[in-house]
Amino acid sequence: MAINIQDSNCLPLQEKIVYSNKMARAIELIILSFLVAMLVYRVIFFKDQNNSFPWLLALVCELWFTFTWILSMCIKWNQCSFQTYPDRLLKRVNEIDFPAVDIFVTTADPILEPSIITMNTVLSLLAVDYPLDKLALYLSDDSCSPLTFYSIVETTKFAKLWVLFCKTYNIQVRAPFRYFTSTSTPLENNSLEFKHEWKKMKNEYGNLYKKIELAAQRPFTCDCNSDFAVFRDVDRSNHPAIIKVISENTDLPIVIYISREKNPKHHHHYKAGAMNALTRVSGVMTNAPLMLNVDCDMYANNPQVFLHAMCIVFGYKNDQDCGFIQFPQAFYDGLKDDPFGNQLANYYYIINGLGALQGIFYMGSNCFHRRKVIYGLSPNDKTKSGNIRNEDLHKVFGKSFELRESAAQILSGSNTNTENRTNPSSLIEAAIDVAGCSYEYDTHWGKKVGWLYGSSAEDILTGLGIHGRGWKSIITSPDPLAFLGCAPSTYLSSLTQQKRWAIGLLEVLFTDKNPFLLTIKGNLWFRQALAYCWICLWGVRSIPEICYASLPAYCIITSSRFLPKVNEQAFIIPMGIFVIYNVYILWESKRLGVSLRMWWNLQRMGRVTALTTWLFAILNMMLKLMGLSKSIFEVTQKEYKSNDGDEVDDNDDKNVGRFTYDKSLVIMPGVVILLVNMTALVNGVLRLLKVEYNKIWMEVLTLGLGEVFCSMWLLLCFWEFLKGLFRNGKYGIPSSTIWKSGILALFFVHLCRRSSQPF
Repeated sequence: MAINIQDSNCLPLQEKIVYSNKMARAIELIILSFLVAMLVYRVIFFKDQNNSFPWLLALVCELWFTFTWILSMCIKWNQCSFQTYPDRLLKRVNEIDFPAVDIFVTTADPILEPSIITMNTVLSLLAVDYPLDKLALYLSDDSCSPLTFYSIVETTKFAKLWVLFCKTYNIQVRAPFRYFTSTSTPLENNSLEFKHEWKKMKNEYGNLYKKIELAAQRPFTCDCNSDFAVFRDVDRSNHPAIIKVISENTDLPIVIYISREKNPKHHHHYKAGAMNALTRVSGVMTNAPLMLNVDCDMYANNPQVFLHAMCIVFGYKNDQDCGFIQFPQAFYDGLKDDPFGNQLANYYYIINGLGALQGIFYMGSNCFHRRKVIYGLSPNDKTKSGNIRNEDLHKVFGKSFELRESAAQILSGSNTNTENRTNPSSLIEAAIDVAGCSYEYDTHWGKKVGWLYGSSAEDILTGLGIHGRGWKSIITSPDPLAFLGCAPSTYLSSLTQQKRWAIGLLEVLFTDKNPFLLTIKGNLWFRQALAYCWICLWGVRSIPEICYASLPAYCIITSSRFLPKVNEQAFIIPMGIFVIYNVYILWESKRLGVSLRMWWNLQRMGRVTALTTWLFAILNMMLKLMGLSKSIFEVTQKEYKSNDGDEVDDNDDKNVGRFTYDKSLVIMPGVVILLVNMTALVNGVLRLLKVEYNKIWMEVLTLGLGEVFCSMWLLLCFWEFLKGLFRNGKYGIPSSTIWKSGILALFFVHLCRRSSQPF
């Protein structure tokens, strides 16, 4: 166990725990040796093949699979995690010495991201265990919705009661929709006073919920003489900046609403643009040295989350060791056994492996950033206030005097307290200026400063830029979990999320922040670059996956082969890879407490995702590089379970976890692969029926047991698609998709038969 200690005479605020990984390394090396043996076998016996096409295609695909396996081995080779001790922090550090934190909550659509979800996130953050005068919460509304503004105003009123209630009675779950459920009641041993306050608070939250729901169900009237006048006839894609100070100089943290300026003539850069607007506005108004950003659905599940972060801030002598502090993304009310494979349970060992390198990727939410790091400072930069020229600040940060002055304070390290944070409303005019859509022109925003532009995966790109300057990052997972959010609960929502991720990750490779360029020209560690390469190549993996998935059907139809025959000694190589790999992944899953059914869901969805959403991601990227397409940021549907226990449409007991479909072309490659392999198996069975009984075994060997098994395995992976072919309504694959897929499948079969005919 390696321990980082600030003072050798006292217990550490945080410690790095290193795990033994010998067993996993040995198994991974065995799998690698089998993969290399398969490649050698392909090369040696290449000339002996009558039909060399499937052999050559399999060789190319297996080269890719071996490459990605080596990348994952490099990431997982060492395993470590970080443990924090907030109780020690409170004994050692006075609250007055805690740094101020600016909290950023982002939302983009009050329909796809219901306001009540966002408001629960806000409430949980306002009620954390941290000095209230050290906090400022900024809500970014990229839809410029009067509903969102109305919700934050009403929520702030309720927060005055909620925060006091949580602090007085030490409530642990501080998101009301999780604390108050249809079955929740005070414990019998609670005092009468608490029971009275509990009922009062539940009623107050119920009133807040009804107000927001009622406002969402009818057109919003914006009176000319009210605070809502600025929303009158507003266009969400073309409007001036709106900044409203909701709370200041009260018993709550500062609460500020922001809707940055938008204009169709100016690219708004999606979430990255919103984060940069938040950074500039907060720099003008409160200028905290630390910034926390959370997605609108990620509520603070652990009230001590800020103290856990401070353990790392105060636990390291060298700032370079924690450029940013990431908390894991975890989910509440996740579907049992994760039928859509989107709850990230299978990345535990990847995360621990990254902890032993330069640090975890920035995940886009649940992250504490140092403002000076976001401002482009490198670990070895030594700046003093007097050495920063105003001309340089103007070029980097823009024309705003207030922003330049606050940036100089941050870069020089002179702003560590909560000075000048008591009256942010006096700075609204300056804040509106920096929230303008044209403010960033001729500055370094989005290029070297702030959240970086060039990819819809702005989190990975920005984190890559931070690591490229030599900073490290840390991930810690307290108990209870720091943040909880809602995972997509329908297959269509999961498709949208996976496609957006894959497109954004591919875009990173075509920026000047390419991981290998930063290794050569910057300070990115080589193994960290391999880790970024592994995640950014998710979309590329779809090409060898779909080629390999087509080979069994091709070989069955053409009576060729791409695997050794079952009576050959070499058959043990692919069989060994399949068995050892699946047993190894099952063993890893069982160590995490994952059920057998969940393991299977993760395995099959790995195939399904690669052959559908990731394939469309790479096609989208190719069109973009040719100038035929532009990136579109698709917001994932967030679904809310009310405090009355009513759930969304697809979450009843009968239909939970069932696949739903629409007319999107994204699932078509999966349907084609399913139909092609079904056709091949039927073709094989028909051939066996024509053979005499005593010659069936020879015909089976001709078909290839390995190829038949692979086709059947693919059918199992796409079993939900198979059921979708025979269902109706939203649980059935649309007939138009089936017809299009059927035509493509028949075309593939025709090409297979034609290629098998002698010229």
